[in-house]
Amino acid sequence: MTTEPDSFPRRHARTQRFTLGAPRAFSVAPDGSRVVFLRSSSGTDRANALWVLDLTEGGERVAADPRALLGGAAEHLSPEERARRERSREGGAGIVGYATDTAVELASFALSGRLFAAELRAGTARELPVPGPVIDPRPSPDGRHLAYVAQGALRVVGAEGEDDRALAEPDAEHVTYGLAEFIAAEEMGRSRGFWWSPESDRLLVARVDDTPVRRWWISEPAHPEREPQHVPYPAAGTGNADVRLFVIGLDGVRTEVVWDRARYPYLARVHWSAAGAPLLLVQARDQHSQLFLAVDPETGATRMVHADEDPIWLELFPGVPCWSPSGRLVRIADEGGARVLAVGERPLTGAQLHVRAVLDVSDDDVLVSASAGADAETPETGEVHVYRVNELGMERVSLEPGVHSAVRAGGVTVLVSATLDRPGARAQVLRDGKRAATVTSYAEDPGMSPRVTLTEGGARRIPCAVLMPTDYHDDTPLPVLLDPYGGPHGPRVVAAHNAHLTSQWFADQGFAVVVADGRGTPGRSPAWEKAIHHDLTVSLDDQIDALQDLAKSHPLDLTRVAIRGWSYGGWLAGLAVLRRPDVFHAGIAGAPVTDWRLYDTHYTERYLGDPAAHPEAYAKSSLITDEGLSSPAEPHRPLLIVHGTADDNVVFAHALRLSSALLAAGRPHEVLPLSGVTHMTPQEQVAENLLLLQVDFLKRALQLT
Repeated sequence: MTTEPDSFPRRHARTQRFTLGAPRAFSVAPDGSRVVFLRSSSGTDRANALWVLDLTEGGERVAADPRALLGGAAEHLSPEERARRERSREGGAGIVGYATDTAVELASFALSGRLFAAELRAGTARELPVPGPVIDPRPSPDGRHLAYVAQGALRVVGAEGEDDRALAEPDAEHVTYGLAEFIAAEEMGRSRGFWWSPESDRLLVARVDDTPVRRWWISEPAHPEREPQHVPYPAAGTGNADVRLFVIGLDGVRTEVVWDRARYPYLARVHWSAAGAPLLLVQARDQHSQLFLAVDPETGATRMVHADEDPIWLELFPGVPCWSPSGRLVRIADEGGARVLAVGERPLTGAQLHVRAVLDVSDDDVLVSASAGADAETPETGEVHVYRVNELGMERVSLEPGVHSAVRAGGVTVLVSATLDRPGARAQVLRDGKRAATVTSYAEDPGMSPRVTLTEGGARRIPCAVLMPTDYHDDTPLPVLLDPYGGPHGPRVVAAHNAHLTSQWFADQGFAVVVADGRGTPGRSPAWEKAIHHDLTVSLDDQIDALQDLAKSHPLDLTRVAIRGWSYGGWLAGLAVLRRPDVFHAGIAGAPVTDWRLYDTHYTERYLGDPAAHPEAYAKSSLITDEGLSSPAEPHRPLLIVHGTADDNVVFAHALRLSSALLAAGRPHEVLPLSGVTHMTPQEQVAENLLLLQVDFLKRALQLT
């Protein structure tokens, strides 16, 4: 008797989109002798262990095994840790994050709310008995101390577990030290709340007071016996957390860092290295202006190093600002219609590159990730490459077409590469540009290869991916499924195999699947990204333009067009069927933002402004305002709304308000509530069945069965 192989939806869910077992979170020792990383033991194992690749002797070894350290006991996560993982979209278990000293000899991590330290040379790990639950432990640069957060207090302990003490404890209700506030973690890309000095004698520590933030109740309707969560959520136009910054010595001496917090309330970035004074990036609430500030650790006084202004908005970028080893400011800026790398006051790149992130800064060059800019000689649809840049020019480190990133130190680079013709991602270790090793991946092979064409559509040359069924061999027009995200920071048209697996599975159910990255998505030019300012609906215009242009060269049946999406893509799907039923015949809106006044401050106000000052922008981009539903658009198209009841990012109220508005307007629709599910939908059974239910809905809605 043979057993049927598991379906793609089940394997996709069990492997967390075929990411389990893949190495990640790399660190390289400054002497180039070791590479440290996280990896689980198989493609279905969620529990990450800490590994070391020894480049001197060769071979990989486990430095910390979560199962051994917990003695086989189950993990228990505090509400604060669960919230941190939700903000970072972390679906794994075991050791999901770690930090090291400067020499990359000592690593620290939290496991089940307990503090552990690992000696990376020796390959041993031990627990340090301290108060918990522990959050975000970080060794001092010299490896002699560990700082961590517990119960809202910043604490420090010796590396051997001695002299544990609190350096800063909550001094009022709703106050924490050493943690990032909601919008810093969710929208600014800042997950940390404390930073060690290079001398290891003091720290910069964020004090967050959530008192000004409106409280929301998030309950679990399926379990009325449970207490609802009381969550501070800074909705657009409402109060943010009050964030201050202090220099706190190991001797307990505290000095407040002073800047114009009334004008620049957002603490977006903190950098502290031996190359210069502590460096801050602070932003105005409207995100039209920002300051780069150097801090005097003795007095807390700040001086301006650089200032930026933009009439639309100022983007934040990974890895910057920072100091070069020679003490020059490194930043990414929108200048001359391009996104450029600048060191000091000199731009080192131009319109040929669209710089996305700074990966490393050395005496000789800056390592960046970038895509082809507006002036590139040839389009590289969906590609992101790693470049070495200095005053003499630039050199591309990643050679094969694909999506690449890197970590570098001590002449050693870990280059992580995903391509269209190879499942997963490959992590190569390069020494002086030559391959020295490849880090093993235990991720499962998906067992399918996307039949994808990367192209451009419409007069604006919108990046597109078109996927046809694996067994399609004639020119019969197929029903169309648009499968976008379509918004900021979420490119879906990428030159990477696994990124298209779900779209291919939908294609194999009998659809031609189209993915389009219209204006607002990253990767082309600042003007492209900022075209959505005060009007998110241009995202829909570009989906339609791409679809209609692709139909001229692909067998697309424009009489049967559906759209599905999640989050921003869910909003886009809802917008499509409500505003343009002449184009779209069915839609699936997953966790959609239906009323942008209910979404958070830093994200929403960047694109739509203050709701009190720009109510028309919110109305035009809403699914539930009079403008959103008063249109006599006919016919009413089938719409499936899917939403997790425990979502604390796009809260379940979005789906309920849309359903109520549709009912009041006499528009038929379906609602699928996902009990206990957050924005990530990590539960295996939910993720699997959600795919199957979507296909069933689409076939019914388009009358394909």
